[in-house]
Amino acid sequence: MTDRTAFITGGAGFIGSRLVAALRPHVSRIVVFDNLHPQVHGADAQPPSFGGETEFIRGDVTDAEALREAVCAAKPSLVFHLAAETGTGQSYDEPARYNNVNVMGTAWLIEALRVARKGGAPKCRVVLAGSRAVYGEGAYRTPEGDLVVGPVRTPEDLSAGRYLPVLQGRGALTPCPTPEALTPAPASVYASTKLMQEYLLEQCGAEGDYEVAILRFQNVYGPGQSLRNPYTGVLSIFSSQVLSGRALEIYEDGEIVRDFVFVDDVVSSLVAAGTAETPPSGPVNIGSGYPATIREVAETLLERLGATRSNYSVSGKFRPGDIRYAVADISRATSLLGWTPKVSLDEGLTSLADWAKETYAREGRL
Repeated sequence: MTDRTAFITGGAGFIGSRLVAALRPHVSRIVVFDNLHPQVHGADAQPPSFGGETEFIRGDVTDAEALREAVCAAKPSLVFHLAAETGTGQSYDEPARYNNVNVMGTAWLIEALRVARKGGAPKCRVVLAGSRAVYGEGAYRTPEGDLVVGPVRTPEDLSAGRYLPVLQGRGALTPCPTPEALTPAPASVYASTKLMQEYLLEQCGAEGDYEVAILRFQNVYGPGQSLRNPYTGVLSIFSSQVLSGRALEIYEDGEIVRDFVFVDDVVSSLVAAGTAETPPSGPVNIGSGYPATIREVAETLLERLGATRSNYSVSGKFRPGDIRYAVADISRATSLLGWTPKVSLDEGLTSLADWAKETYAREGRL
């Protein structure tokens, strides 16, 4: 254990609460800064009891004064910035909220770090929980083998059942894992705010008050993910619907592809980025690297939850900003951080299903 303090925004959340436990062997003190938002934690959320050398501060990253006071008091040498509004669909309905939390919250954090540095705090490392959403449709290959960004799918194409992106004049495109070198092309308000977080941290960090490590997460899932938040991950939403006795509705043709990465693997990537001798240069993808269709994952989850495997319908509906194929090239994570995912999708789905059933039973909903 080293004599240093870690500061975690959003540290009471799904990923953050696990990060607290994982960090204990590496730091002497942890400060958690979280607003316990009712959408995530419920209306009557109470401050969690982390135990050990962990302090909890109930505060919001949009409250510049409260955030500055907390950072200056903590004088952290390691900061994990997890606090964010998530959810593609909701970001269209509440763009001001998403920009206020994700963009301005990050800006206030940067200013707080600068004030703390002037007050004698050590130069720190900021690890950002970024998102693969910044890639938009992600990487595709042309018939000639060129790597291109998949063009945004139009409502007209989606309504007509044309689900794969089409690049005019280049022929059919073939989806492939997305490398970090691909030009960002955010296709939603949420994605744009996550990219702006990266830009702010990189550009302001150039002055030397802190160093930056940016991790771009794929679809994170696992036990502890909110079963009440309609804008959380699709697998927890599916779990809640199945345990409530509802049939699942799968959008488009059921062949949307995602890269599901288990929460414990994500936490280990955060620890690796925070404790590496030097931070990785540029963003790093964190995912399983395994392509899974929403249909096959839904069938497996239904089975694990004790429901009929075929209890779903493929509706053909779609959401603006949804991505067709999202899979990460994780080679940089392995080479720069020595990180690889350990939990298979089958193991992870079993763990999620067991936890969801226990939670529903405990709350008297089964």
